Amino acid sequence: MSASIRKVLPAPVGWPEPPAAAAYHGLVGEIVQAIAPHTEADPVSVLVQLLIACGALIGRGAWFDVERTRHYPAEFAVLVGESSRARKGTSYDHIEWLLSEVDPEFALRMENGLSTGEGLVWALRDRHGEDAGAPDRRLLVTEPEFARVLQGREIASLSPVLRQAWDGRRLGLLTRNSPLRATGAHFALIGHITAEELRHCSTTLSIANGFLNRFLFVPCRRMQLLAHGGEKKNPLAQTGLKDRLAEALERARCAGELCFHPDAEEHWTTSYEEMSELSTDGLTGALTARAEAHSIRLALIYALLDGASSIELDHLKAALALWDYAARGAEWALGDTTGVPLAEQLYRTLSDDPDELSRSQLRDSLNRNYPAAQVLEALESLERDGRAKRRMRKNPNGGRPAELWRAITPETAATPQRSDRPILTRVA
Repeated sequence: MSASIRKVLPAPVGWPEPPAAAAYHGLVGEIVQAIAPHTEADPVSVLVQLLIACGALIGRGAWFDVERTRHYPAEFAVLVGESSRARKGTSYDHIEWLLSEVDPEFALRMENGLSTGEGLVWALRDRHGEDAGAPDRRLLVTEPEFARVLQGREIASLSPVLRQAWDGRRLGLLTRNSPLRATGAHFALIGHITAEELRHCSTTLSIANGFLNRFLFVPCRRMQLLAHGGEKKNPLAQTGLKDRLAEALERARCAGELCFHPDAEEHWTTSYEEMSELSTDGLTGALTARAEAHSIRLALIYALLDGASSIELDHLKAALALWDYAARGAEWALGDTTGVPLAEQLYRTLSDDPDELSRSQLRDSLNRNYPAAQVLEALESLERDGRAKRRMRKNPNGGRPAELWRAITPETAATPQRSDRPILTRVA
């Protein structure tokens, strides 16, 4: 079989429409287009990781001011796709190789995996006493198991530090005898997660405190089958794209403040008003509440990689196209999740059972680690969202009627309820 033969895979049912072509603007678009035929990865995952990695490499030598807030080219993103099959890691491999070629020293500032808030501050720490501190205040971290971060004990220390990092503020922890500080830290983050994991781990707390809305959520999937890989081991060879990227990054590091070009400023005024009118109700609304800031940062990176001295209309349109995809991606990934972990756990239990379950059986599935009132509250939240349905069945022995629950899914919505299943455990 020739390596040139490939099979394009159709999008799954309900998959978000891809970003508008404007997102593939300029040099980054050319790089993605050169790589795309030779990888099974989704072009949008290559695009997003390229933008974020380049922003991390640029550092704090370029920025955009909004009132007293300075936005640097530092972004957070989470690729949302099927585990092992979405080729999330494959897409990053192309970016890691490219930037290691462009700047071999920066490879030392590319880390795999988050640990704790203290570990992050330590990697970017200031000079203190005999400790010379971090040799470089730039850092790019990829976390292939982002769900572990959201549900692990480390989130208590990571969440505040990551929020500080995205905001561009000084990082600090006061839990040590010698408190750690990191001033002028430039940090970017790329995480990988499945949609199911995101729904399970997205609690109302992590959304309400503004942690998750600092991330772009980008759906990605396997786009084609390449049994023998792409035709070219190095798809950028003889294209001149690597050299152009190196030159753009060198200029960008000392670009200073960028402002809107007049045409872009006019377009931004309209877009800003539209973003301000978007609803922030519900989990999806809360998750996309930083639309303006994300769009600004993306536009800044597009402009810097074009070698521009201002953010032009095409840069802004590219950023808005990518943000629009991320916003739709967040809505797709979250679906109708409640944001209550117990409710999501109960929903999975109901979905996995073809029959109805009593509240007592559901409590048993939780090893009775939750009070009956808390289980009922979680079930009622599913009922309000139209994701679960209960019915009362008369007890033939004259006792209390049985309260039975079932999940409402596209598959079960049209399935008649069974009325002949005996209740073998006590009724809650």
